[in-house]
Amino acid sequence: MNRKLIIGTRGSQLALWQANYIKDRLAEIGVDAELKIIKTQGDIIQHLRLDKLEGKGFFTKELEEELLSSKIDLAVHSHKDLPTVNPPGLIIAAVSEREDPSEVIIMHKDCVDLTKRLSLKHNGTVGTSSNRRKAQLLSLRPDLEFEDLRGNLQTRIQKLRDEKYDAIVLAKAGVSRIDIDLSDFHIEVISPVEIIPAPAQGVLAIQIREEDKELFTILQQLNNEAVARTITVERKVLNMFDAGCHAPLGCYCREINGKYEAWTSIAETNEEFPDRIYIQSETTDGMAETIFKKYQKDRKIASSVFISRDLDKQSYLAKALVKHNITIDARSLIKVYPTINNLDSFILKQADWIFFNSKNAIEHFFKLNPVILKKTKIGVLGRGSEATLRKYNRVADFSGDDLGISTEAIAQEFARIVDGQTVFIPRAEGSLMSIQNALTSNTTVIDMPIYETVLEDNIDKSYAEVLIFTSPSNVKAYFQSNEIDPEQKIICIGYSTAKIIEEMGLPYTLPFSPDEIGLAEAVFGLDI
Repeated sequence: MNRKLIIGTRGSQLALWQANYIKDRLAEIGVDAELKIIKTQGDIIQHLRLDKLEGKGFFTKELEEELLSSKIDLAVHSHKDLPTVNPPGLIIAAVSEREDPSEVIIMHKDCVDLTKRLSLKHNGTVGTSSNRRKAQLLSLRPDLEFEDLRGNLQTRIQKLRDEKYDAIVLAKAGVSRIDIDLSDFHIEVISPVEIIPAPAQGVLAIQIREEDKELFTILQQLNNEAVARTITVERKVLNMFDAGCHAPLGCYCREINGKYEAWTSIAETNEEFPDRIYIQSETTDGMAETIFKKYQKDRKIASSVFISRDLDKQSYLAKALVKHNITIDARSLIKVYPTINNLDSFILKQADWIFFNSKNAIEHFFKLNPVILKKTKIGVLGRGSEATLRKYNRVADFSGDDLGISTEAIAQEFARIVDGQTVFIPRAEGSLMSIQNALTSNTTVIDMPIYETVLEDNIDKSYAEVLIFTSPSNVKAYFQSNEIDPEQKIICIGYSTAKIIEEMGLPYTLPFSPDEIGLAEAVFGLDI
């Protein structure tokens, strides 16, 4: 290419970083370019809520006008800011690799409470103008208060420093791309499978004129086809719902181990409890349509659910079920007893890590009043155990959350991290040894049963449409006395529970995560 390209960009530090990143990528393939700063409505209008701007063209319209009038050759956008339909004459020629699409919650250190989810104190005030974030955060922490937050990243962080909020929530991608010192704050990363991000969050879009075939061909060297496939699902979901509502919507799709996974969260308002869906597919074809169908108001979902444990009325799952008037039959089918009364502190001093594979293990362990050294790290199987651990003022250093439903996959990753160290594993008598068996010969294992489960007798049959089993012991207790009706659906928490159901030759659904969010996704996703 003989001509020098002009790149259109907004003038914020983040926008300039993004434009310079694309400029540098072009230089790598021998294409010279310069930047042209263009002010947009989104930069000028500071009184509107952010959810009124994202994906509506407020941050992109002026750049697109400059493109159409040939005053610039390409525009670099945060992809999530773009409307789902390009203006006539313009196309997205390439997308970047995806920066981590997680959210980060940044809070004052004196507002930290590790016993609370997200580590923010009770009734904390959160700065965000995103309906999507507010609806999902309220579903996890209904005590939180929210205030609008606008401005570029530096402005938002300065507003936090000025103590206008206890915490603010930002896209991790933006925070990662600019050089800003946040050492005076406490920061927690929120996984994109916990708070579902905006469609295409963390991705840059390069927009050009459709007629500029030469530039399109050149830009294919920068285009990340794998990212394009996954964000096409997210953007199509957004497009399909824009036709009927403007609900707070999050959608995240990824490819892992040769399969595609997608999470969607939608609420009618920013204060309504959101409905979440998780689906898995061999291909991205039809994923958006499948998601869209799941949210149709005439779709039949379960009217009754049995779960083999007690369920707090204020819990995430209970709220998700009550929202749809689903009758709940919640009762544990087992009794749990401690098998030891004290714990030798010398054992804990040897441990570099403690690993918990269940909430019961955590609760029985802490009843022993253990003295845990500060250097000792803690690993858990997933979000459910992580939430229980917080009750004891500890945050997990390792969680299997993002690794999927396979205990074996989690065990292998944990084994890699702790190779050569000493791991203490308090557990139930007779539990599966998936973690222990995966640890390398270089790793010292202190394996200790600290409680046992006893099955209840003569369990009453449940006639609920959906049966949720929370442990292998509960499965055994239920089927000692009962048989399943063919029309009843089964959901299993965790791989070990599912294995027993599978051995019985029964069909089942396995949630992505073995916690209440995963269960809520599974129940809402079932077609009855």
